[in-house]
Amino acid sequence: MSEADGVYDGSTGGSGDRPDLIVVGAASRDVTSDDPRGWRLGGAVAYGSLAAARLGLRVGCVIGVDGPAADAIELDSLETAGVLVHRVPLEHGPVFENIERDGHRRQRWHSEGDAVRAAALPAEWRGARGWLLGPVAGEVGGEWAGLAAAREDACVAVGWQGLLREFAADGWVKRVDPAPSRLLAAAGLVCVSVDDVAPGVGLPELRAFTPRATVVLTAGDRGGLAMRETRLIRYPAIPAPKVVDPTGAGDVFLAALMAAWLLYGEVATSRALRFAAAAGSCAVEGAGLAGVPTGAQVTARLGSTIAAAGQDVPKRQPQ
Repeated sequence: MSEADGVYDGSTGGSGDRPDLIVVGAASRDVTSDDPRGWRLGGAVAYGSLAAARLGLRVGCVIGVDGPAADAIELDSLETAGVLVHRVPLEHGPVFENIERDGHRRQRWHSEGDAVRAAALPAEWRGARGWLLGPVAGEVGGEWAGLAAAREDACVAVGWQGLLREFAADGWVKRVDPAPSRLLAAAGLVCVSVDDVAPGVGLPELRAFTPRATVVLTAGDRGGLAMRETRLIRYPAIPAPKVVDPTGAGDVFLAALMAAWLLYGEVATSRALRFAAAAGSCAVEGAGLAGVPTGAQVTARLGSTIAAAGQDVPKRQPQ
């Protein structure tokens, strides 16, 4: 199937005992009034693991959890989807309050999170080919870089957002400037939102910190850009019929890019970016992890988008 088709057939799935993809990070507890617990489980590690599994990968999830998060019902949904969940107990886990205003998010923090140490990785998962390192606030340290890049053919992705946050003394989550990082140096794919960097910072400036990586700069409903070496690829947003909760859409987007990379060898190609945009579009239609789409949902969104544009829908569809 050509890149222009924009749809994957989904016929290649994970197999074997070792996961195709290891996802690492701390679960966050996001304050909400519509859950009797007063919070909902979140974090890039949760969204990314569930999305990657539903898109056809065998996923191992190394997830840092505090006491309440360790028994969260959301972890059951990961295991039901086939995710191998390895809980790493944390004395303190990150707790955020997300405040949406005029299409932009600010965050207050209620609790800082402890580091997720590389020693927590199950021995049998060492040597996996795919890695998605998704810190929420710096808890995935540089020690993970060596494990992730141990194989010459390793596919390593980093969600940059979690390296661009700090817990300010006034209770707000503060944006920090990009800086060199062992994680970024090991990555072949890095994803970051325009909301996570200072105004005017673009791909050329970001590339200075990511010597090996294809960098994707997302802009929500405005689409985004990818830079692979010196080539720029622009992709359009795929609108959602309704927006219930935008939390986690970027994490689902990155997980879809990883699925395209690991299953089809495509690193942020035009087709992979459209696929990821469709996955992110589906993700905003449900609250929390309930919005994470299946492959069939992503296919349907792509098909309706192609049809609306007056193009022929490819005959081969994801399963």
